[in-house]
Amino acid sequence: MTTSFNRLNRALFKDIRFWLLLFFVVRLIGITNPPLESGHNWRQTLTNMVARNFYEDKADIRFPTIDIAGEKSGVMTSEFPAYNYLIYGVSKLFGFNHWHGRWINLIISTIGLFYFYQLLAKLINRDIALYATLITLASLWFAYSRKIMPDTFSVSLVFIGLYAAYAYLSGGKWFHLVLFFGFTTLGVLSKIPALSLCAGLVIVPWIKEVKRARIIPIVLAGLLGLSFVWLWYFYWLPHVYATHDYQLFFPKSLRQGFQEITTVLPDLFEKFYFSSLNSFVAFSCFLLGLFFLVKRGNRLLQLALLSISIVFGFFILKTGSVFPTHSYYTVPFAPVMAIVAAYFLLQLPKKIGVVLLGVILIEGIANQQHDFFLRDSELYKLELASTMERVIPTDDLVVINGGTTPQNIYFAHRKGWAVRNSEASNPGFVDSLAQLGAKYLIVDKHQPSMSELRYDVVFKSEHYDVYVLDSLIVN
Repeated sequence: MTTSFNRLNRALFKDIRFWLLLFFVVRLIGITNPPLESGHNWRQTLTNMVARNFYEDKADIRFPTIDIAGEKSGVMTSEFPAYNYLIYGVSKLFGFNHWHGRWINLIISTIGLFYFYQLLAKLINRDIALYATLITLASLWFAYSRKIMPDTFSVSLVFIGLYAAYAYLSGGKWFHLVLFFGFTTLGVLSKIPALSLCAGLVIVPWIKEVKRARIIPIVLAGLLGLSFVWLWYFYWLPHVYATHDYQLFFPKSLRQGFQEITTVLPDLFEKFYFSSLNSFVAFSCFLLGLFFLVKRGNRLLQLALLSISIVFGFFILKTGSVFPTHSYYTVPFAPVMAIVAAYFLLQLPKKIGVVLLGVILIEGIANQQHDFFLRDSELYKLELASTMERVIPTDDLVVINGGTTPQNIYFAHRKGWAVRNSEASNPGFVDSLAQLGAKYLIVDKHQPSMSELRYDVVFKSEHYDVYVLDSLIVN
């Protein structure tokens, strides 16, 4: 009886479905939190802002619209808003809520890692697939797969697409070719750095199970998908920018990107030695894995990882200083590092490898658990919408202090300008916005003290003061 129970336990712990379910349940903690956590709340509120505008205004996926563009239309150049549109679709069924994007991303990311595991199990073996998937689960994916951001969402779609490519190449069903085209195209459109993972397809001609006659359809499907990506990023977005004059990202030339990165090299290195895997032990295993992989590794694995790394390096240069200052940009590369770290662990005696894997999981989770809880000091922002409903007409433009983050504008549920405290304290600057159509100035009293303002107060509370901008006091 004991022997059977032990065998059942061993089988359970080797089943990736058990681990995916366990991590899924753990990450349900705080799943209904609004985007108020300290890490990247600006990006999450921006995502929600676009989805909410789809829900409340025009649901035209070609025109993602934000609320912080002042007097402009708010239509911006951004990645293809598939994720935002999915949040909109769910909101049509259940009503809009701050946290729909969390559970949507968590579900898609969990499915994506299941197919990541399946792909590695088919191409290498189940042990490296299990170890690599577990390390990825405890990497920055642990937190970002439940954030309202398209990063793990996009990579997960690509993982599903790549598995479909393998299924087509080995089985020949055209349905899988369609899935490859659909998922990889949508994934790369949603976040273009996910394209780097497709570079692993370079090994296709050398995979034993692949029928060579099926390579050409895969290439054609991939090129067709790339044409859609090109149309969105290099034809449609320039047109949108020329028409609406608002840009979310600013791609750099390779030379400019290299020059910018050289000024922030410590930040760049940190993104790899800690932020990606959130574990110094995991990064050490990654370095040692590189040694063993080069020395005696699988040549196809070497070629695939090298190809992905080269393309990912290209995207690093294209983003310039933005990459080293934003940890989520390493989301596509964390699974690559996890594969290499897993390769090292499997070179060790089994018990030692399992212990080290356990340490990696504990360290990764411990370094991110704070992201699941909100600070009480941030909850006052939830009062913004109800406060503004009583004071400011829905269509009136507002100015709000606290920095250029869209967070306050999002929770105020108004359109206008998010400005720095120094700008909100500058009468000349505020007056210039009033001339552009701003009707009210909202002052977040939790921000550093501001100089006395020369506008009439129409509302005062513990957290916010609201000034009307068409009533200047003449000195």
